[in-house]
Amino acid sequence: MDESCVNIKRLEEDEEQCINEDKTDRDKAEEKLISSNEHSRKPWQQLRSRIRECVLYVKKVLVSFASMEWYCYALLGIITALMSFFMDMTVAKLLNAHQWLYGCLKGHHLLQFLCWTLYPACLCALSTSFTHSICPFSAGSGVPEARAILLGMDMPDYLSLSNLFAKLFGLICTLASGSTVFLGKVGPFVHLSIMVGAFMSRLHVSCRGGKQRAAKGEMLVVASAVGVASCFGAPVSGVLFSIELMGTHYSVKDYCPCFFAAACGAITFRLLSVCSRDQETIQALFKTSFSSDLPYQPFEIFIFALLGLFCSILSCIYLFCHRWALRFIKTNKPISRFLATEKSLYSAIVAFLLACFTFYHSAGYFIAAELTMKQLLTSLLDGTSWYTVSQNASVLPEPQKTFWQAWNPPGRSYFQTLGFFIAAKVGLLVVACTLPLPAGYFMPVFVYGAAVGRLVGEGSAYLLSDGISSAKILINPGGYALAGAAAFSGAVTHTLSPALLALEMTGQCSHAVPALVATLVSNAVARAKHRPSFYDGISLIKQLPHLPSLIRACPKLANVQIKQFVIPAGVVLERTETLASLQHILNDSADGQFPVVDSHDSPILLGTINRSQLWERLHQHRNEGLCKQLEEACSIQPVRLHLTPESTVKQAHCIMSVTGEQRLFITESGRLCGVITWKEMKKIIEEMAKEV
Repeated sequence: MDESCVNIKRLEEDEEQCINEDKTDRDKAEEKLISSNEHSRKPWQQLRSRIRECVLYVKKVLVSFASMEWYCYALLGIITALMSFFMDMTVAKLLNAHQWLYGCLKGHHLLQFLCWTLYPACLCALSTSFTHSICPFSAGSGVPEARAILLGMDMPDYLSLSNLFAKLFGLICTLASGSTVFLGKVGPFVHLSIMVGAFMSRLHVSCRGGKQRAAKGEMLVVASAVGVASCFGAPVSGVLFSIELMGTHYSVKDYCPCFFAAACGAITFRLLSVCSRDQETIQALFKTSFSSDLPYQPFEIFIFALLGLFCSILSCIYLFCHRWALRFIKTNKPISRFLATEKSLYSAIVAFLLACFTFYHSAGYFIAAELTMKQLLTSLLDGTSWYTVSQNASVLPEPQKTFWQAWNPPGRSYFQTLGFFIAAKVGLLVVACTLPLPAGYFMPVFVYGAAVGRLVGEGSAYLLSDGISSAKILINPGGYALAGAAAFSGAVTHTLSPALLALEMTGQCSHAVPALVATLVSNAVARAKHRPSFYDGISLIKQLPHLPSLIRACPKLANVQIKQFVIPAGVVLERTETLASLQHILNDSADGQFPVVDSHDSPILLGTINRSQLWERLHQHRNEGLCKQLEEACSIQPVRLHLTPESTVKQAHCIMSVTGEQRLFITESGRLCGVITWKEMKKIIEEMAKEV
């Protein structure tokens, strides 16, 4: 017995000792965890507090001068200009490397052919593979998708940082392919600018502490203007571009922010060019030297109008071929399957075929294929007549002499090269537009229009080589190239802003009237019979819900009435409603605004009242009793905007886009019939896109 008792006591003591050891180990572990957490959460606490104080002080000083959103606008312009400048600088170095390698292989036609074809093919394949592996939504222009986002559609993948990175790298590879692929950067860069604008919108929210939400739509509209301004250093035409092409309906409150941000972007872009010694001073991107004394004769206005007509006819042919090619690729099963699985190989094959055609010792001999897009536009905008140059080409400086030799090769005249360039580039542009990579289509169209204008100008200069009238004033073919670029690009996009863009890019105000006349004539013909523009055609094929595109494709949609889409108004208050019943309504309903009618039997719409105002009045009249009526306790706000059942979807969309209203009341003879909401409006437009 004694031994068993002793054993039991020893066991109890051992158990107590083990329990005490476990407790001490647990306490030590908790102390280590707490100390490690404290150390990881607050490193350099004193330094962090000082930095926080400095940031708050800087924020306080900045806010004392202007609100934070204006600093976000300025930062948006500066960041976009930096992206544009360094993109141009990188592309220029890659193009110079290609030209250097091609020049080193002079005399070896096979090696030159391989250098000319494989370089753009590899870059296009790299652009396609990289963009689709990082973000599949980064291919294409991005302008149709950006317009749908500005409409209010939720497309977060198109505004992500991965899309920004993929599109930036892919666009650099596309532009480095040179004039063989013949693609630009305006459309993708506008999309890039809108992505930066979405980031700046989130930054604005964080600067306000997340308490007050910034107007995201306003920041994106401003970003679309900054994109064009940062590409060409043209702020005014950038704002017009955002008004005409990007926004479905333009709000006047966006006017000043657009100009401010566009000016910041344009100034930064031009200052960077001066700092890098690309330009001696701040000047136009494609500086021209037209005579300002007598730039054109009154008789030439008629020729400019004919030029606009000619450009509109060519634009209709180009747009028809472009839409046909996109539909063919989408509906042709073998090609669509090949594109779905082998996008990089498709890009490499198409780029290789384009390079084979533009090789200098083949068809490239007749289309000045050795010139880059910038050199092409510079040579086409030259104010000197090539007929005059052909008489004495030795007096030209070296760059212009090189450009002249490219357009006037041995054994051929510049009329033949310009004509072949215009005829061949239509097909090449259509084929290049099918490449699944980030690419812009505005600049190629602009250069193509300049070639059309140059051909008309050179023909007029040749026919009137003795001058116009008794003053013997010679025709300036560069002015016709300027007007042709504006007219053709305006006809393709159905906008008038290219006329102003051409003037800002060249610094020429003397040809404002001819450029505008040619653009107006080309737009009038191109818009006839509600033909869709370039970006409208892409929106229709991709079934993107953009209302103006749908109405141009099917004009009957403009007359669709909203009576078939009206939904019930929800909770409706009577003017004789007591505060006691209002308290039950507020507890059961989550609406932020309530319509007030005369009575349920006679629902004459008197106005609206906000939820916050009702709660405030209930709190004020709680001591007086809740039997008081609504019209005695609260002030009913009159309805500023309301529609009838016969109103069209286009009218409702216009009012909602401009005013920012989330819902509109539908009344008939003053009686409340229901409401139509912005969410329902977006759903209607999406269904219309599928039907078209």
